[in-house]
Amino acid sequence: MNRWPQFLKTSVIALLMTGAGLMVSQASAQEKSIVVASTTSTQDSGLFGYLLPIAKQKLGITVKVLAQGTGQALDTARRGDADVVFVHARSAELKFLAEGFGVKRYPVMYNDFVLIGPNGDPAGVKGNDIVAALRTLKAKAIPFVSRGDRSGTHIAELALWKVAAIDIAHDKGPWYKEIGQGMGAALNMASASNAYVLSDRGTWLAFKNRGDLAILVEGDKRLFNQYGVMLVNPAKHPHVKQDLGQQFIDWLISPEGQRAIAGYKIDGQQLFYPNADDPNA
Repeated sequence: MNRWPQFLKTSVIALLMTGAGLMVSQASAQEKSIVVASTTSTQDSGLFGYLLPIAKQKLGITVKVLAQGTGQALDTARRGDADVVFVHARSAELKFLAEGFGVKRYPVMYNDFVLIGPNGDPAGVKGNDIVAALRTLKAKAIPFVSRGDRSGTHIAELALWKVAAIDIAHDKGPWYKEIGQGMGAALNMASASNAYVLSDRGTWLAFKNRGDLAILVEGDKRLFNQYGVMLVNPAKHPHVKQDLGQQFIDWLISPEGQRAIAGYKIDGQQLFYPNADDPNA
């Protein structure tokens, strides 16, 4: 009659218990994670690389970021492929809410857009009037790189052409280059082709491949760039991790989270300015 020695039985039981413990531990770790659909600017600027470890230490939540243009990020959330959406195009965010895909929009932070171009400024647009600059670029057919990806920056760019009374869809020519890619790629294209490009300031400050590029237009109030965050509506997608997603949002807009955002700097320059306390943002 085969009988295992007692020490073997004890060892097997211990191994089984350890394995079960590991499985429980792994399951718990998996449960404490969320997916955030966000913009390439929050990723390319380095903000998430700085911010998410702080959030994880405080909340114990692992955040997986899907970095896309704002339009794509909102579509990802509409499909239920994210728990939280963190973007920067107020009109598109409010539409998302009106469609019932978001629970509530919270302002988080802002920075601004800047017009980047060759340091020698061949178009002669340097200053603080973005509308005059765009009109000059169009009139002189100076190379301009557009993200063309329905991102928050692209949406802002299209709105600025409209303010300048230019129908860019009708009036664009070979000088206007739509690339359908993120901010880093657009800056790389501008650097390689000595073109102008609209960028968020955060990504520009983090951008290393500047070549001959420089900020040429800044300080126009029309270049304001607000970011908002929303929980994806669990009524639309029941699998959304509502509690964890809301914990992350609550931390972002808390005094601690806002201080963390303000603390992110490159070469002493602050990239984002918290304003969760502004109900009109």
